Amino acid sequence: MFEFSVIGGKTARDIIGRTRQQIVAEVHDTYLTHQAGHSVNPNSYFLRFPEKPDSRIIALPAYLGGNHDVAGIKWISSFPANIKSGIPRASAALLLNDYATGYPFACLEASQISAARTAASAVLGAEQLSGGRTARRMTIVGAGIIARNILEFFSAQKWTIDELVVHDQMPEYGEKFTGYAAGELGYTARFEADLATALAGADVVVLATTAGEPYILDAATFGPGQVVLNVSLRDIGPEIIAGAQNILDDVGHCMTANTSPHLAEQKYGHRDFIDGTLAEVIRGAIEVSSDKPVIFSPFGLGVLDLAVGMHVYRTAQESGEAVAIEDFFGEKTRW
Repeated sequence: MFEFSVIGGKTARDIIGRTRQQIVAEVHDTYLTHQAGHSVNPNSYFLRFPEKPDSRIIALPAYLGGNHDVAGIKWISSFPANIKSGIPRASAALLLNDYATGYPFACLEASQISAARTAASAVLGAEQLSGGRTARRMTIVGAGIIARNILEFFSAQKWTIDELVVHDQMPEYGEKFTGYAAGELGYTARFEADLATALAGADVVVLATTAGEPYILDAATFGPGQVVLNVSLRDIGPEIIAGAQNILDDVGHCMTANTSPHLAEQKYGHRDFIDGTLAEVIRGAIEVSSDKPVIFSPFGLGVLDLAVGMHVYRTAQESGEAVAIEDFFGEKTRW
């Protein structure tokens, strides 16, 4: 009960790197557990700064039942200006609490965990919505850490991608990403500077940017059968959302914070364009459309952080990679 461990980011990334398929399975099961009501996932709390309106730190508390029975909280910052200094935009920590006593038992560097659960969710969504693991052309918009993790998970899931197209506003990042995709992962990849050209004809589109408001506005941008992974949540205009089949990870959570679906609700005054959740697709309760674009908007649930965090924690304990902190608790008896 009084054991406490720390797991650093290098250890977390090493574990994630060798167990990506297991993580996708964990995310799959967690969506079903959440859909069944065996979780508590309150609204995230956003700490914002008047002098830095583009920056925020978010608290995501949650409880996950099922095979985990764990509570916890992720504390994740997003400071986009970091990119100008060549350092990652996001940093995070995850605290895990024992459900029986409430005592915390581990602290994990969580930018790796957050990226992994985001990537696993996106790839799972692509598989469920496309019905397979192949793409004639895949376009990734945004050439940062999240995009890299998503592509690594596609690779781990043995996706066949005939052509990978990468677009980023900063060509140097796009070229680096393209080089990584080709050199490390073996994909046929190219950089495309023009966004419209990059998006045209792609079977699967991955949006992984830091955009704060929509910039893809033409209602004809996406066609029937295209699967769009709206990972960054705010790239797409309301008109496009209204004309697509929309699958979310959690309706209540995603319809907040000016996400693209939330903006569509504000514009049209209803949620009729929302078709349901990915868990409902997994269960077969929703049939994927073939006559309109299919957009998956995953808000990112705290229960997914717990699931991936527990996977990393258990693996680190078994392999001896967790660092025990002796006498972390100052008192172990009441008297």
